Amino acid sequence: MYSNRIMAKLGIDLGGTNVRAALLEEDVLSEIHSIPVNKTNGRDSVLEQIVTLVEQFEKDTLEGIGIGVPSYVDIDQGIVYDTVNLPGWDAVPLKAIIESKFHLPVSVNNDANCFALGEKYYGKGKPYSSLVGITLGTGVGAGIIINGQLYAGQNCGAGEIGALPYRDRDYEFYAGGSFFTEIHKTTAREAFEMSKQGDKKALKIFNAYGHHLGELIKLVLLTYDPEAIILGGSISNAWKYFSESMTTSLHQFLFKQYIKNLKIEVSSLDNAGIYGAAHLVGN
Repeated sequence: MYSNRIMAKLGIDLGGTNVRAALLEEDVLSEIHSIPVNKTNGRDSVLEQIVTLVEQFEKDTLEGIGIGVPSYVDIDQGIVYDTVNLPGWDAVPLKAIIESKFHLPVSVNNDANCFALGEKYYGKGKPYSSLVGITLGTGVGAGIIINGQLYAGQNCGAGEIGALPYRDRDYEFYAGGSFFTEIHKTTAREAFEMSKQGDKKALKIFNAYGHHLGELIKLVLLTYDPEAIILGGSISNAWKYFSESMTTSLHQFLFKQYIKNLKIEVSSLDNAGIYGAAHLVGN
């Protein structure tokens, strides 16, 4: 079955809800597997799930394994620190654990960085040498590409813009899932479905959301001044309902040339994070 295959890269996207894996061969993903994250036994149960996923692939065809995680990472050592939604993941030597199990090179990086890499090399980011990929979901993350290369920072913390203060909380609270659940007592998905039915309350919620996202984008412009911003994550699916108010917010920006030159795209690349994780291998 595998005799005629070229060497492939295995990408893994570890989230707080699911862990997904796929092969990257000739710039195309195949054999995509996904399982719900089991947090019953903390660190060990999640590690067992990662191992189980890897075991579903033919090791002889693998060049290496790349893993995206929702946390800070010591990129050189592959140690994952302080993962918020995974109990027991305070300092996990993920690279060493997986390498010792499968005897393959392993690279580990932040999941938002993997999203940005996926977009840069396989998605809408291809034309741009500098871009910021922003993931909008339960939280808000960002990956930064400068001169065609990922910039992660010394602690893999570059792009953690969601944690910066905004209003009475931070940008993540107003541009992530908490804006819907905590302020409006709904979910982004529910508001999206209601907006598709023309519900005025839901449309008003997204109108307010777009303003806050516009404020976040202004921050990105002042800190990184990219050619393009690419939006991903589940909330980006509601683009048509918040883009107008987001644009209105941006047009209030003091530096008009920034807005004139900026390209804002919504990702159309399925599993961009897995693409980016696989791209870590050998790069």
